[in-house]
Amino acid sequence: MSQQKVKLGIAPINWSNDDLLELGGDIPLERCLSEMQEAGYAGTEFGNKFPTESAVLKPLLSKYGLSLASKWHTTYFVANNDLEEELTRLKESLEFLSAMGTDVINIAECSGTVHGDRSKPLSNKPVFDDREWDRLIIGLKKTGEICDSYGIKVAYHHHMGTGVQTEDEIDRLMSSTVNEKVQLCADTGHMLFAGFDPLPVYERYIDRIAHIHLKDIRESVMTLMLDDDASFLDSVIEGVFTVPGDGMIDFKPVFDVVKESNYNGWMIVEAEGDPSKSNPLQYSKIAKRYISGMINI
Repeated sequence: MSQQKVKLGIAPINWSNDDLLELGGDIPLERCLSEMQEAGYAGTEFGNKFPTESAVLKPLLSKYGLSLASKWHTTYFVANNDLEEELTRLKESLEFLSAMGTDVINIAECSGTVHGDRSKPLSNKPVFDDREWDRLIIGLKKTGEICDSYGIKVAYHHHMGTGVQTEDEIDRLMSSTVNEKVQLCADTGHMLFAGFDPLPVYERYIDRIAHIHLKDIRESVMTLMLDDDASFLDSVIEGVFTVPGDGMIDFKPVFDVVKESNYNGWMIVEAEGDPSKSNPLQYSKIAKRYISGMINI
């Protein structure tokens, strides 16, 4: 691990939700950043309250000793017939990340997604047919080429409620892009919530993992949400996600895979929920202690 450049960050979604703005909507950005610093994190992902101008955001993060680790970018390659429109939006994100000195972008295909709609259960997630998969892969191929020209890595973010959620869907995406410049954002919580063990996925793809999201799962909440066929956002509100060390996942085997690899990148604690029920500063410290107890980071 000492030869690696693994950095530990935390996502602002722990304080303020990006899909359901009322969750943490009253928490000022400055509180979020100061508590990240207090808990001992080195970086953050982009959040909805962040300034969108790099000239403003860069000194703001520096004030709190933070770097911008990555940014979520939504694509609609499957639904949008205008590929150039999608790539133009991508370039806007890449210009921003390049100015911020950030070298990874989280890409998530959200055509037909139900993860932002409380009225739609997770069972209504899109299932892409072969033609739709072809459109996605063509878009990702172009994405990889453009991102590479900026010196920024593509970390594809599989996500509950989207067309790339299950283990089979992740495998199809990875095998279809094996010769492209497309890597994986490996999210432990989304994997377990989708019904499969994160460890084999980490073992299989560790050389193609460009970004890591560390989420834990509250087993009793997950069971209830799946039994009720709840929506993704209702599951978040009920507390399905929590930080590493507070849920059912044993992270040591995952960390061992990372330590034995050449992974150089960020690990991001991301456990969106209701901050009025799970105090973000308290839980960010729980995660920091738990992770630091297993790896030198």
